[in-house]
Amino acid sequence: MDIGELERALSEARPEAVQRELMQRALAATGATHGALFLWDKKAGGLVLTHHVVEGLTVTLPDQVLTPGSRAGIALHCFESDEPYLCRDSARDPHYTRYLLDVRSIAAAPIRYQKKPIGVLTVSTRAADQLSKDTLRVLGELAVAAAPFVRRGQADRQSREETGRPFLIGGLSPEWREVERRIELASPTSAPILVRGESGTGKDLVSRAIHGASRRADKPYVTVNCAAIPETLLESILFGHVRGAFTGASFEKVGEFQKADGGTLFLDEVGELPVALQAKVLRAVEQGEVQPLGSNAAPVRVDVRLICATNRDLEAMVANGTFRDDLFYRLGVMMLELPPLRRYKDQLEVMASVFVEQAAARHGKPAPRLTPATMARLTAYDYPGNVRELRNAIEHAVILCTGPELTPDDLPRSFARAAPPERVARKGRSDAPTLRVLREQWLAPLERRYLVELLAEHRGNVRTAAAAAGIDPVTMYRLLRRRGVTLRKTAHSDE
Repeated sequence: MDIGELERALSEARPEAVQRELMQRALAATGATHGALFLWDKKAGGLVLTHHVVEGLTVTLPDQVLTPGSRAGIALHCFESDEPYLCRDSARDPHYTRYLLDVRSIAAAPIRYQKKPIGVLTVSTRAADQLSKDTLRVLGELAVAAAPFVRRGQADRQSREETGRPFLIGGLSPEWREVERRIELASPTSAPILVRGESGTGKDLVSRAIHGASRRADKPYVTVNCAAIPETLLESILFGHVRGAFTGASFEKVGEFQKADGGTLFLDEVGELPVALQAKVLRAVEQGEVQPLGSNAAPVRVDVRLICATNRDLEAMVANGTFRDDLFYRLGVMMLELPPLRRYKDQLEVMASVFVEQAAARHGKPAPRLTPATMARLTAYDYPGNVRELRNAIEHAVILCTGPELTPDDLPRSFARAAPPERVARKGRSDAPTLRVLREQWLAPLERRYLVELLAEHRGNVRTAAAAAGIDPVTMYRLLRRRGVTLRKTAHSDE
C-alpha cells in the first residue's frame, strides 16, 4: 500500500468523492468485500453511516445512525474506545450487530483528527477468519492518512449547509497548505485569530472553518461586518443598549458579543473600528466583560472566541494612531495570511471547473466545458478581487452560455481587456515563436532530467523528493505528469 499515492488521490478528489476513493482503496488494500465509513454527527447525536459498499455495490442508507447507549455494533464500540478492533468471527463477538447482510470477519479503525475520533473505517468479509492483525494495521494506516481529507469533507458539507458555498479547496499552494496547518493547530484553542488578506481571498470561509473545527462548533457563530454598519450604531450592535440609552432606543437590545457567548464572534473589516470603540472591544477580549450602551448595571460576563479579518495594513494604522497597539497585539496572537489568487494561478483550471459545476447546478443548466481559449483568457487576468471575482465571473459566464462550451465571449467585459494581445505579423517574422514557446522548449528537457535524477536519488519516493525540491507532493505529481515522467521502482521518462 502506497500511503503517498493515497494522499495524492485524496488531495485531488473533490470533497464529495473523498469517501468513495477512501473506501475503494481500503477494500483493495485489505482484500475485503464489504466496507463502511461512519462519521460522528453532532446534530444526530451518533455515528452516521455515510458510505457503505457491499460486494461492489454502494448501498448506503443515510438515516442509519448508531447512538451511544444502545447495542449498536462494532463501529460504535471502536469509536467510543478510540482503539482499532478486530473481529475474527462475528458469531462469537459480543459487539456484533447485523446490518443488511451477515458478515463474519470485521476490522475497524478509528479516524482521528486533533487527537480525538471523528469517525470509523471498517472492512469485512462473509467468511470467518479472513482478516488479521496485519489487516488492522493496514486499515489503521489508511485511517491516519485519510483523516485530514475526511475532516475537510465534513467541513465542506457544513459550509454548504450554512452558507451555500464550498469549504476551502485544499492543496492550492504551499502557502495555502501552511494556512491549513495553522487552522488545524489553532482551531482547538480559544486564542484570538487575525485573518489577513486581500478582498475576496476567503477570510470568512477560513473563519467558519476555524469555528467548525473548534470545541465551540456546536455554539453560536456570529458575524459582524464593521465596515457595513454606521459608526454611530456600531457600539449598540456590538454591545447592545438599554431602553432610553439614546433617542429612538425604545427597547433593550442584546449585543452581538452576548449573542456569541460560548461561541465565536467574527469581526470582519476590523480595521474600520472607530478608535473610541476599540477600548471596549479590548476589554471584552481580555476581561470577558461587556457594558451595554446606557447601562449603569454591573458588566455582563461573556465567553467569546474572537476571530477578526482585515485587508488593511494594521501596523501602519498603529503607527499613525488610528488603531490601538494594545488591541492589535491582543487580536494578533495568531495570524493567518491568505495568499492572493495570482500566486497560485497554476490551479486556476481546477478552481474554475469547480465553480462551473456549482453555478450550473444553481441555475439548473448543464455544466459547459471550459475551452482552451477561455482558460487562456482566465489565465491572462490578474484578479484584483481574487477568488470571489473568479467565482462571480464564472457564474456570469455560465448564465450567458447557450452551448456545450463556455467561450471567452461569455466572460465579463473586464476579462476581454486583460486578454493577451494578438501577435502582430512582421515581415520575415510571422512564424517566429513567442517567448513563452521558446522558454518552454528550453525548460522542458532540463526540468524532465532534473525530476528523473531527483526521484532516482530518493528511490522513487515522491514525498521526500518533493521536500528536497521545496514543493508539496501534489505539485510534484503535477510536474511529473506534465514532463512525462512515470513512477516505477525508479523514475523513467516516457520519451
